[in-house]
Amino acid sequence: MKNKLKFIDLFAGIGGIRIGFERAGAKCVWSNDYDKHAAVTYTENFGKGDLVLEDIKKVSTSEIPYFDILCGGFPCQPFSIAGISKKNSLGRPNGFADQTQGTLFYEIVRIIKEKKPLAFFLENVKNLKGHDKGRTFSVIKDTLESLGYSFYHKVIDAKSVVPQHRERIFMIGFRDKNLDFIFPEIEDKKPAVKEILEKDVPDKYTLTDHLWNYLQKYAEKHKEKGNGFGFGLVSLDNHSRTLSARYHKDGSEILIPQKNKNPRKLTPRECARLQGFPDTFKIPVSDTQAYRQFGNAVAVPIIELVAKEVIKTLTEKPKRKTPYTIQQKMEFTLAV
Repeated sequence: MKNKLKFIDLFAGIGGIRIGFERAGAKCVWSNDYDKHAAVTYTENFGKGDLVLEDIKKVSTSEIPYFDILCGGFPCQPFSIAGISKKNSLGRPNGFADQTQGTLFYEIVRIIKEKKPLAFFLENVKNLKGHDKGRTFSVIKDTLESLGYSFYHKVIDAKSVVPQHRERIFMIGFRDKNLDFIFPEIEDKKPAVKEILEKDVPDKYTLTDHLWNYLQKYAEKHKEKGNGFGFGLVSLDNHSRTLSARYHKDGSEILIPQKNKNPRKLTPRECARLQGFPDTFKIPVSDTQAYRQFGNAVAVPIIELVAKEVIKTLTEKPKRKTPYTIQQKMEFTLAV
């Protein structure tokens, strides 16, 4: 591709979507986030050139350079099961009723409406589709279609390419509604947790006797009640549970068994590998911040695969959704 398609990276986090799109052949021209800790990791890996550390609500569209594709993994807390449970327990609203994060989707709408990119690529938690009995998803779909864009969506589990059960919904749209988009067929490579483990892991990652005993008692208590809550001791030949931003608390959802020792948590580098980040990716922050950042990140190989299809759809000869009319066929024949 002579002229690379340009994209912007909204709610950039540590840059997982950026890596996927750059691997697919596109160029990032502008990025934005409001998390100063994530910005440390982002700039360490991509430089300070195009990152704007600012509340997106305060950014004028005139400050954003020309781009072809809007990319955004908009904050998932208002829609995730974990986020909803936490906010319900605190008596706080969630979804689009959440005035602090629910409205960030409308910042995406604002930018699309004013900049009119060729396409958008959005990622969110699987639960988005069923939130508020489907009404939240309907609002998102209807709003984007009202801007004149097509709308495709699919829930994809990353466990085919990384050793982690991680279901996310991807929403793709094109300004040219005659473009047909097909999500990629993803080969199941059956990756295993053992493939991402480091050697000679420091003892600080091994659970203390106190924590390990607590987790076992906690799991047993909920098992008696018929609940599925508890720690996740992984099979090294299989995939793990979903890595979450709360992993820094005790690491209980993904524990690595050890011979003649208590199980251990993943190291930050192993968390990076679990999400498909390359070993060249720098981790300049504390373990606590690293766990949060990789827990909030995306599975990079999935982004790359979907991004390639988006770019292919935009750059190759488009397929028509409707057959040519007789008049169109005659015009085409005469033109040839």
